Amino acid sequence: MALADHLRELRNRVVKSVLAIMVFAIVAAVYHKQIEQFLLQPLPQCDKQNPGNVHERCAQVSNIGLTAGFNWMLKVVLTAGVVAAVPIWLYQVWAFVAPGLHKHEKKYAIVFMACGAPLFLAGVACAIWVMPTMVKMLISFTPSDTTPILPPEDYFDIATRMVLVFGFAFEFPLLLVMLNLVGIVTGKRLLGWWRGMVMGITVFTAFATPGADPVSMLLLAMPIWALYFAAVAVALLNDRRKRRNNPDADLDDEEASNVDLTVQAVDGAEAVSASAAPTAGPAPVPAARHEQMDDIT
Repeated sequence: MALADHLRELRNRVVKSVLAIMVFAIVAAVYHKQIEQFLLQPLPQCDKQNPGNVHERCAQVSNIGLTAGFNWMLKVVLTAGVVAAVPIWLYQVWAFVAPGLHKHEKKYAIVFMACGAPLFLAGVACAIWVMPTMVKMLISFTPSDTTPILPPEDYFDIATRMVLVFGFAFEFPLLLVMLNLVGIVTGKRLLGWWRGMVMGITVFTAFATPGADPVSMLLLAMPIWALYFAAVAVALLNDRRKRRNNPDADLDDEEASNVDLTVQAVDGAEAVSASAAPTAGPAPVPAARHEQMDDIT
C-alpha cells in the first residue's frame, strides 16, 4: 500500500483500540468503588479505633484538594479499561503488522493472540501479588513515631506503573518466540545471549519497580527469567523442526550451503535403433507446403 493508506490503516486500528478501552472504562466506572477498594488492599490500614498508636506500621490515605477524588476515579477506570481491553488492542496491533508478512507467517496470529493476552494478565496478577510486599518494605523506611499520609493519586501512580510494567514485561518472551518463528533470530543465538539477557532483565526490573528493595525486584525478575528460558526452549524445538524439513534452514542469506561435489560414475552409452535409414540428401518438400511457413521450424 501507499504511505497514505498505511497511515489510514494505522488510524483505524488506533481508533478501534481507543473505542474498546473507552467501553471497558465506562463499565469500570460503574464499579469504581469496588476497584478502588481492591487497589487499596495492599496498604496496611491504620487502626481507626486507636489512632494514637503511632508505633504501628501503617498508612493513612487522604485526599488533598477538592478534585483529587475525581482525578483518582478517572485514573482507576482508564487503567482498568486498558487492562480489560488487552485482547482487543493486541489484536489490532497484530492486524496492522500481519499484511506485511508472508502467507505462512500469518498463521502465527493465532499463537500471538492465544498467548499474548494471558501473559499480559499474568503480569498484572504478579504485580498485584508483589504490591503488598513492596508497600510494607517502603513503609518500613518511615521514621519512628510517624504515620505516612498517602494521597491516592501518588499511590495509584505506583500501582499503575507496576501493573503496566509487569504486564508488558511478560510479553517479552512472546516477542522472542515470534521473532524465531518468522526466521529473524535462531534459538541457538538466543541461548548464546543468556548472560546478557539475565543481566539486562535484572537491570530493567531494578529501574521498573518503584521500591528500592531487592525483594520486589527479584519477584519481577524471576518470572521473566523463567519465561525467557522457556522461549529459548520453544525456539530450539522450532529450529529442530525446521532442520528436519530443510537441512539449510539455519544458514544466513549470504552463507553458501554444502554442495556434494563427489564425482560419480557415468553409465555406458546405450545403443538406440534408428527408426529409418538416413537418406543421402534432404527430404523433398511436398508441393502443398511450398508456399506455407514451416511452423516446426
